[in-house]
Amino acid sequence: MPNYVLTLPLKTEKWQEDKLNKDFEECRSIYNACLGEIYKRYNHMRESKEYRKISKLSKSTFRNRQFTELNKKYNLTEYSLHKYVKQTGRYFKLDSHTSQKIATRCFNAFQKLMFYQANKVYFKKKDELNSIEGKTNKQGIRFRDGCVLFDKMIIPSISKNNDIYIKIALRDKIKYCRILRKVVKRKYHYYVQLTLDGTPPTKIDRKTGEVKNSIGIGKVGIDIGTQTIAYASDYAVGLKELAPEVNNITKEKCLLQRKLDRSKRATNINKYNENGTINMKNRSRWVYSKRYIKIKNRLKEIQRKQADIRKQSHNKLANYLLSLGDEFYVETMNFKGLQKQAKNTTVNEKTGKFNKKKRFGKSISNKAPSMFLTILDSKLKWNDTELYKIHTFKVKASQYNHIEDKYIKKGLSERWNDFGEFKIQRDLYSAFIIQHVIGKELDEINREGMVKDFDSFKRMHDKEIIDIRSNSNKTISSIGI
Repeated sequence: MPNYVLTLPLKTEKWQEDKLNKDFEECRSIYNACLGEIYKRYNHMRESKEYRKISKLSKSTFRNRQFTELNKKYNLTEYSLHKYVKQTGRYFKLDSHTSQKIATRCFNAFQKLMFYQANKVYFKKKDELNSIEGKTNKQGIRFRDGCVLFDKMIIPSISKNNDIYIKIALRDKIKYCRILRKVVKRKYHYYVQLTLDGTPPTKIDRKTGEVKNSIGIGKVGIDIGTQTIAYASDYAVGLKELAPEVNNITKEKCLLQRKLDRSKRATNINKYNENGTINMKNRSRWVYSKRYIKIKNRLKEIQRKQADIRKQSHNKLANYLLSLGDEFYVETMNFKGLQKQAKNTTVNEKTGKFNKKKRFGKSISNKAPSMFLTILDSKLKWNDTELYKIHTFKVKASQYNHIEDKYIKKGLSERWNDFGEFKIQRDLYSAFIIQHVIGKELDEINREGMVKDFDSFKRMHDKEIIDIRSNSNKTISSIGI
């Protein structure tokens, strides 16, 4: 069953804010208690002979079954953690639904460690836990008649009387509620997030009466990079920069981080060795000046603004792409791998200097391409479809030439496909190829379809290139224009 989230600001009083802050800290203590307990159980299991014996087995369904039984034996399950948290929740006078949800959150985080998807699960520091939620809308955190009911508090939500979207959305069944805390301009603001059954209401333009963001018909191919996105459909071809509104704050961020480091070193001289490294033997508390806290809050505010602008930009682009078709095809990309530095040390043949190991970490951090694909996929699922991922290594969209019907290897710096009489931008051509991928496993190229649609694609391609070149704004170098 599909669901969506509606976020509403809360109109809190001072005493309610103090009480909510206390509740957040209590929930943080419960989370840390759960994490400490599950770490004990996990370490105890790893010391057993059974664990070592099963670990030596080759990967198979039998081995997985043995690990599942071992987890049950050592109480490494979600429901065993629910039993443990029952007593802790009573101590803090927290309802069972909210405390169990915290235990589930802790268990889901720890599962990544158990499945070797993470190296460590960290305890929550002070003010790090900023959301609490319930399991249903019947007990614990509840939403009734425009108000949040929690811990003997009735907190009204803020919404405009003429907001039709909210009125229609609140007709859907509320599955559960979440209270969210955000720092905006150095002050806490509180929100309620309602998880509702069904799909989001359609937005209608009040002036024209037309439905906004309606989904189109047809296939759309997407070639997404670390900073750009190229798309090809029957109606439009485009090459855009992802989240162009997001400013590059790398320089400002570095300056603030250096200020923080200087301030911390000045107020904690005894915490550092003579060579400038941290003295791990010194267990005394870190001391932070008022200036340090002020700079840290400034850095948080910059990052919060960037995150909000980026998300809004991704939503706008996703809504536009939805108007071009209802079948979306994209290459599978390992963005986490692209973020990491290169392992091997290489030497530049011309200069004789070592090549930098840096890859695309900053670009991915600023533009968040994976987040865009997640947003697009969610919007497609609300329309009973999904984002189809092609077989990247079999299709080889960046190397295929449909005119000669062969694969031609190209370097990353080569941004154009030379067809003799004309040239086609590499990313746009890849999107055009992805649009024509067929087969059950999405690993074949429909060459006949490409030949048929190529003239139409080229006309739209040439128009897009002229539009990009006529744009006075500076384009990203990876576009090659």
